[in-house]
Amino acid sequence: MTHILRPTVVSPVRAFLGVVTNRHRLANLLGKVVLYAILMAGAVLVTIPFIWMVSSSLKPQTQLVAFPPIWIPDPILWQNYPKALTALPFARFIANTLIIAVGATLGTLVSSSMGAYAFARLRWRFRDTVFFLLLLTIMLPGQITMIPRFVLFSKLGWVNTYLPLIVPAWFANPFFVFLIRQFFMGLPPELDDAARIDGAGVFGIYWRIMLPLSKPVLATVALFSVQHHWNAFIGPLIYLHDLEKFTAAIGLRYFVTDTQVYYSLQMAASAAFTIPIIVLFFVGQRYFIQGIVFTGVKG
Repeated sequence: MTHILRPTVVSPVRAFLGVVTNRHRLANLLGKVVLYAILMAGAVLVTIPFIWMVSSSLKPQTQLVAFPPIWIPDPILWQNYPKALTALPFARFIANTLIIAVGATLGTLVSSSMGAYAFARLRWRFRDTVFFLLLLTIMLPGQITMIPRFVLFSKLGWVNTYLPLIVPAWFANPFFVFLIRQFFMGLPPELDDAARIDGAGVFGIYWRIMLPLSKPVLATVALFSVQHHWNAFIGPLIYLHDLEKFTAAIGLRYFVTDTQVYYSLQMAASAAFTIPIIVLFFVGQRYFIQGIVFTGVKG
C-alpha cells in the first residue's frame, strides 16, 4: 500500500496561538524575574542593620563614628567578642533569659492550645461572645495594664523574681489562641467523631488527636513566644533588681555609661545575643512556614 506524504500546513490560527503562548511564557518569565529582584532587594534592605551590627562589632571605637561610614573593619578586632562577653556576667544573663523564655513559652503552648481547643471544638453557651471579648483584649495596649499588674505582683511579693515574667504566660495569649483556633478549625471534624467512637474523651481528643496534628502552628507559636521573651526589655527592667537575675537584654544597656558608650562591645554582645534566635528560626523554619500557610481564617 502506497502512502502519500503530504506537506504539513500550519494554519494561521495555530500560528497565532503559538505566538500568543510564547509571549505569555515570556511575560511570566519576566514577571518572575522582576518579582525575585524585588524580593532580593527587600531581603538585602532588611539585612543591612544586621550586617552593620556585625561589622561594628569588629571595629575599633574610632571607626564607628567615622564619616563616610566604614563597612569593612580595618583592622578586624575579633577580641571585641571575648571582651564584651567577659566584661559582664553574660553567661548568667543568657541563662536567666533562657529560663524565662522556656518557662513562658511552655506555658503559652499549653494554655493557648487548650483555650483554642475549647473555642474550636467544644460547644458551649456564649462561646462566640467570649471569643469576641478575647479578641478585643488584643487591642488593649500593654502600657495600660503595666501599673495595675505591677501593683498586683508587688502585693503577691513577686517583685525581683521571675514569676511576673513566666506565670502570666500560663493564662493564654489572645493572639496565639486565635492563631491555634484557626488551625484547629481547619482539621476535619470527623477525626473527633472517630475518636469518640473509640472511647476517647474531650481531653483525650485534645491530647492524642489535635496536638499531634498541630505541630506546624505550635512551632510557629513557640518561635514567636521565644523571640518575644528573649528580646523582652521592659518587663525584666521593671521586675528584676539584682544583677545576677538580669536578662541579656538588660545587660546590653550596661555598655552605656554616663560618660561613654562602648559601641563596639555592645554590638559584639548584641551579635552573640542574636545568634540563638537565628539558629532557632532556621531549625524550625519548615514548621514555621507550614504554620503560617495552613493557618487560614476559617470559621
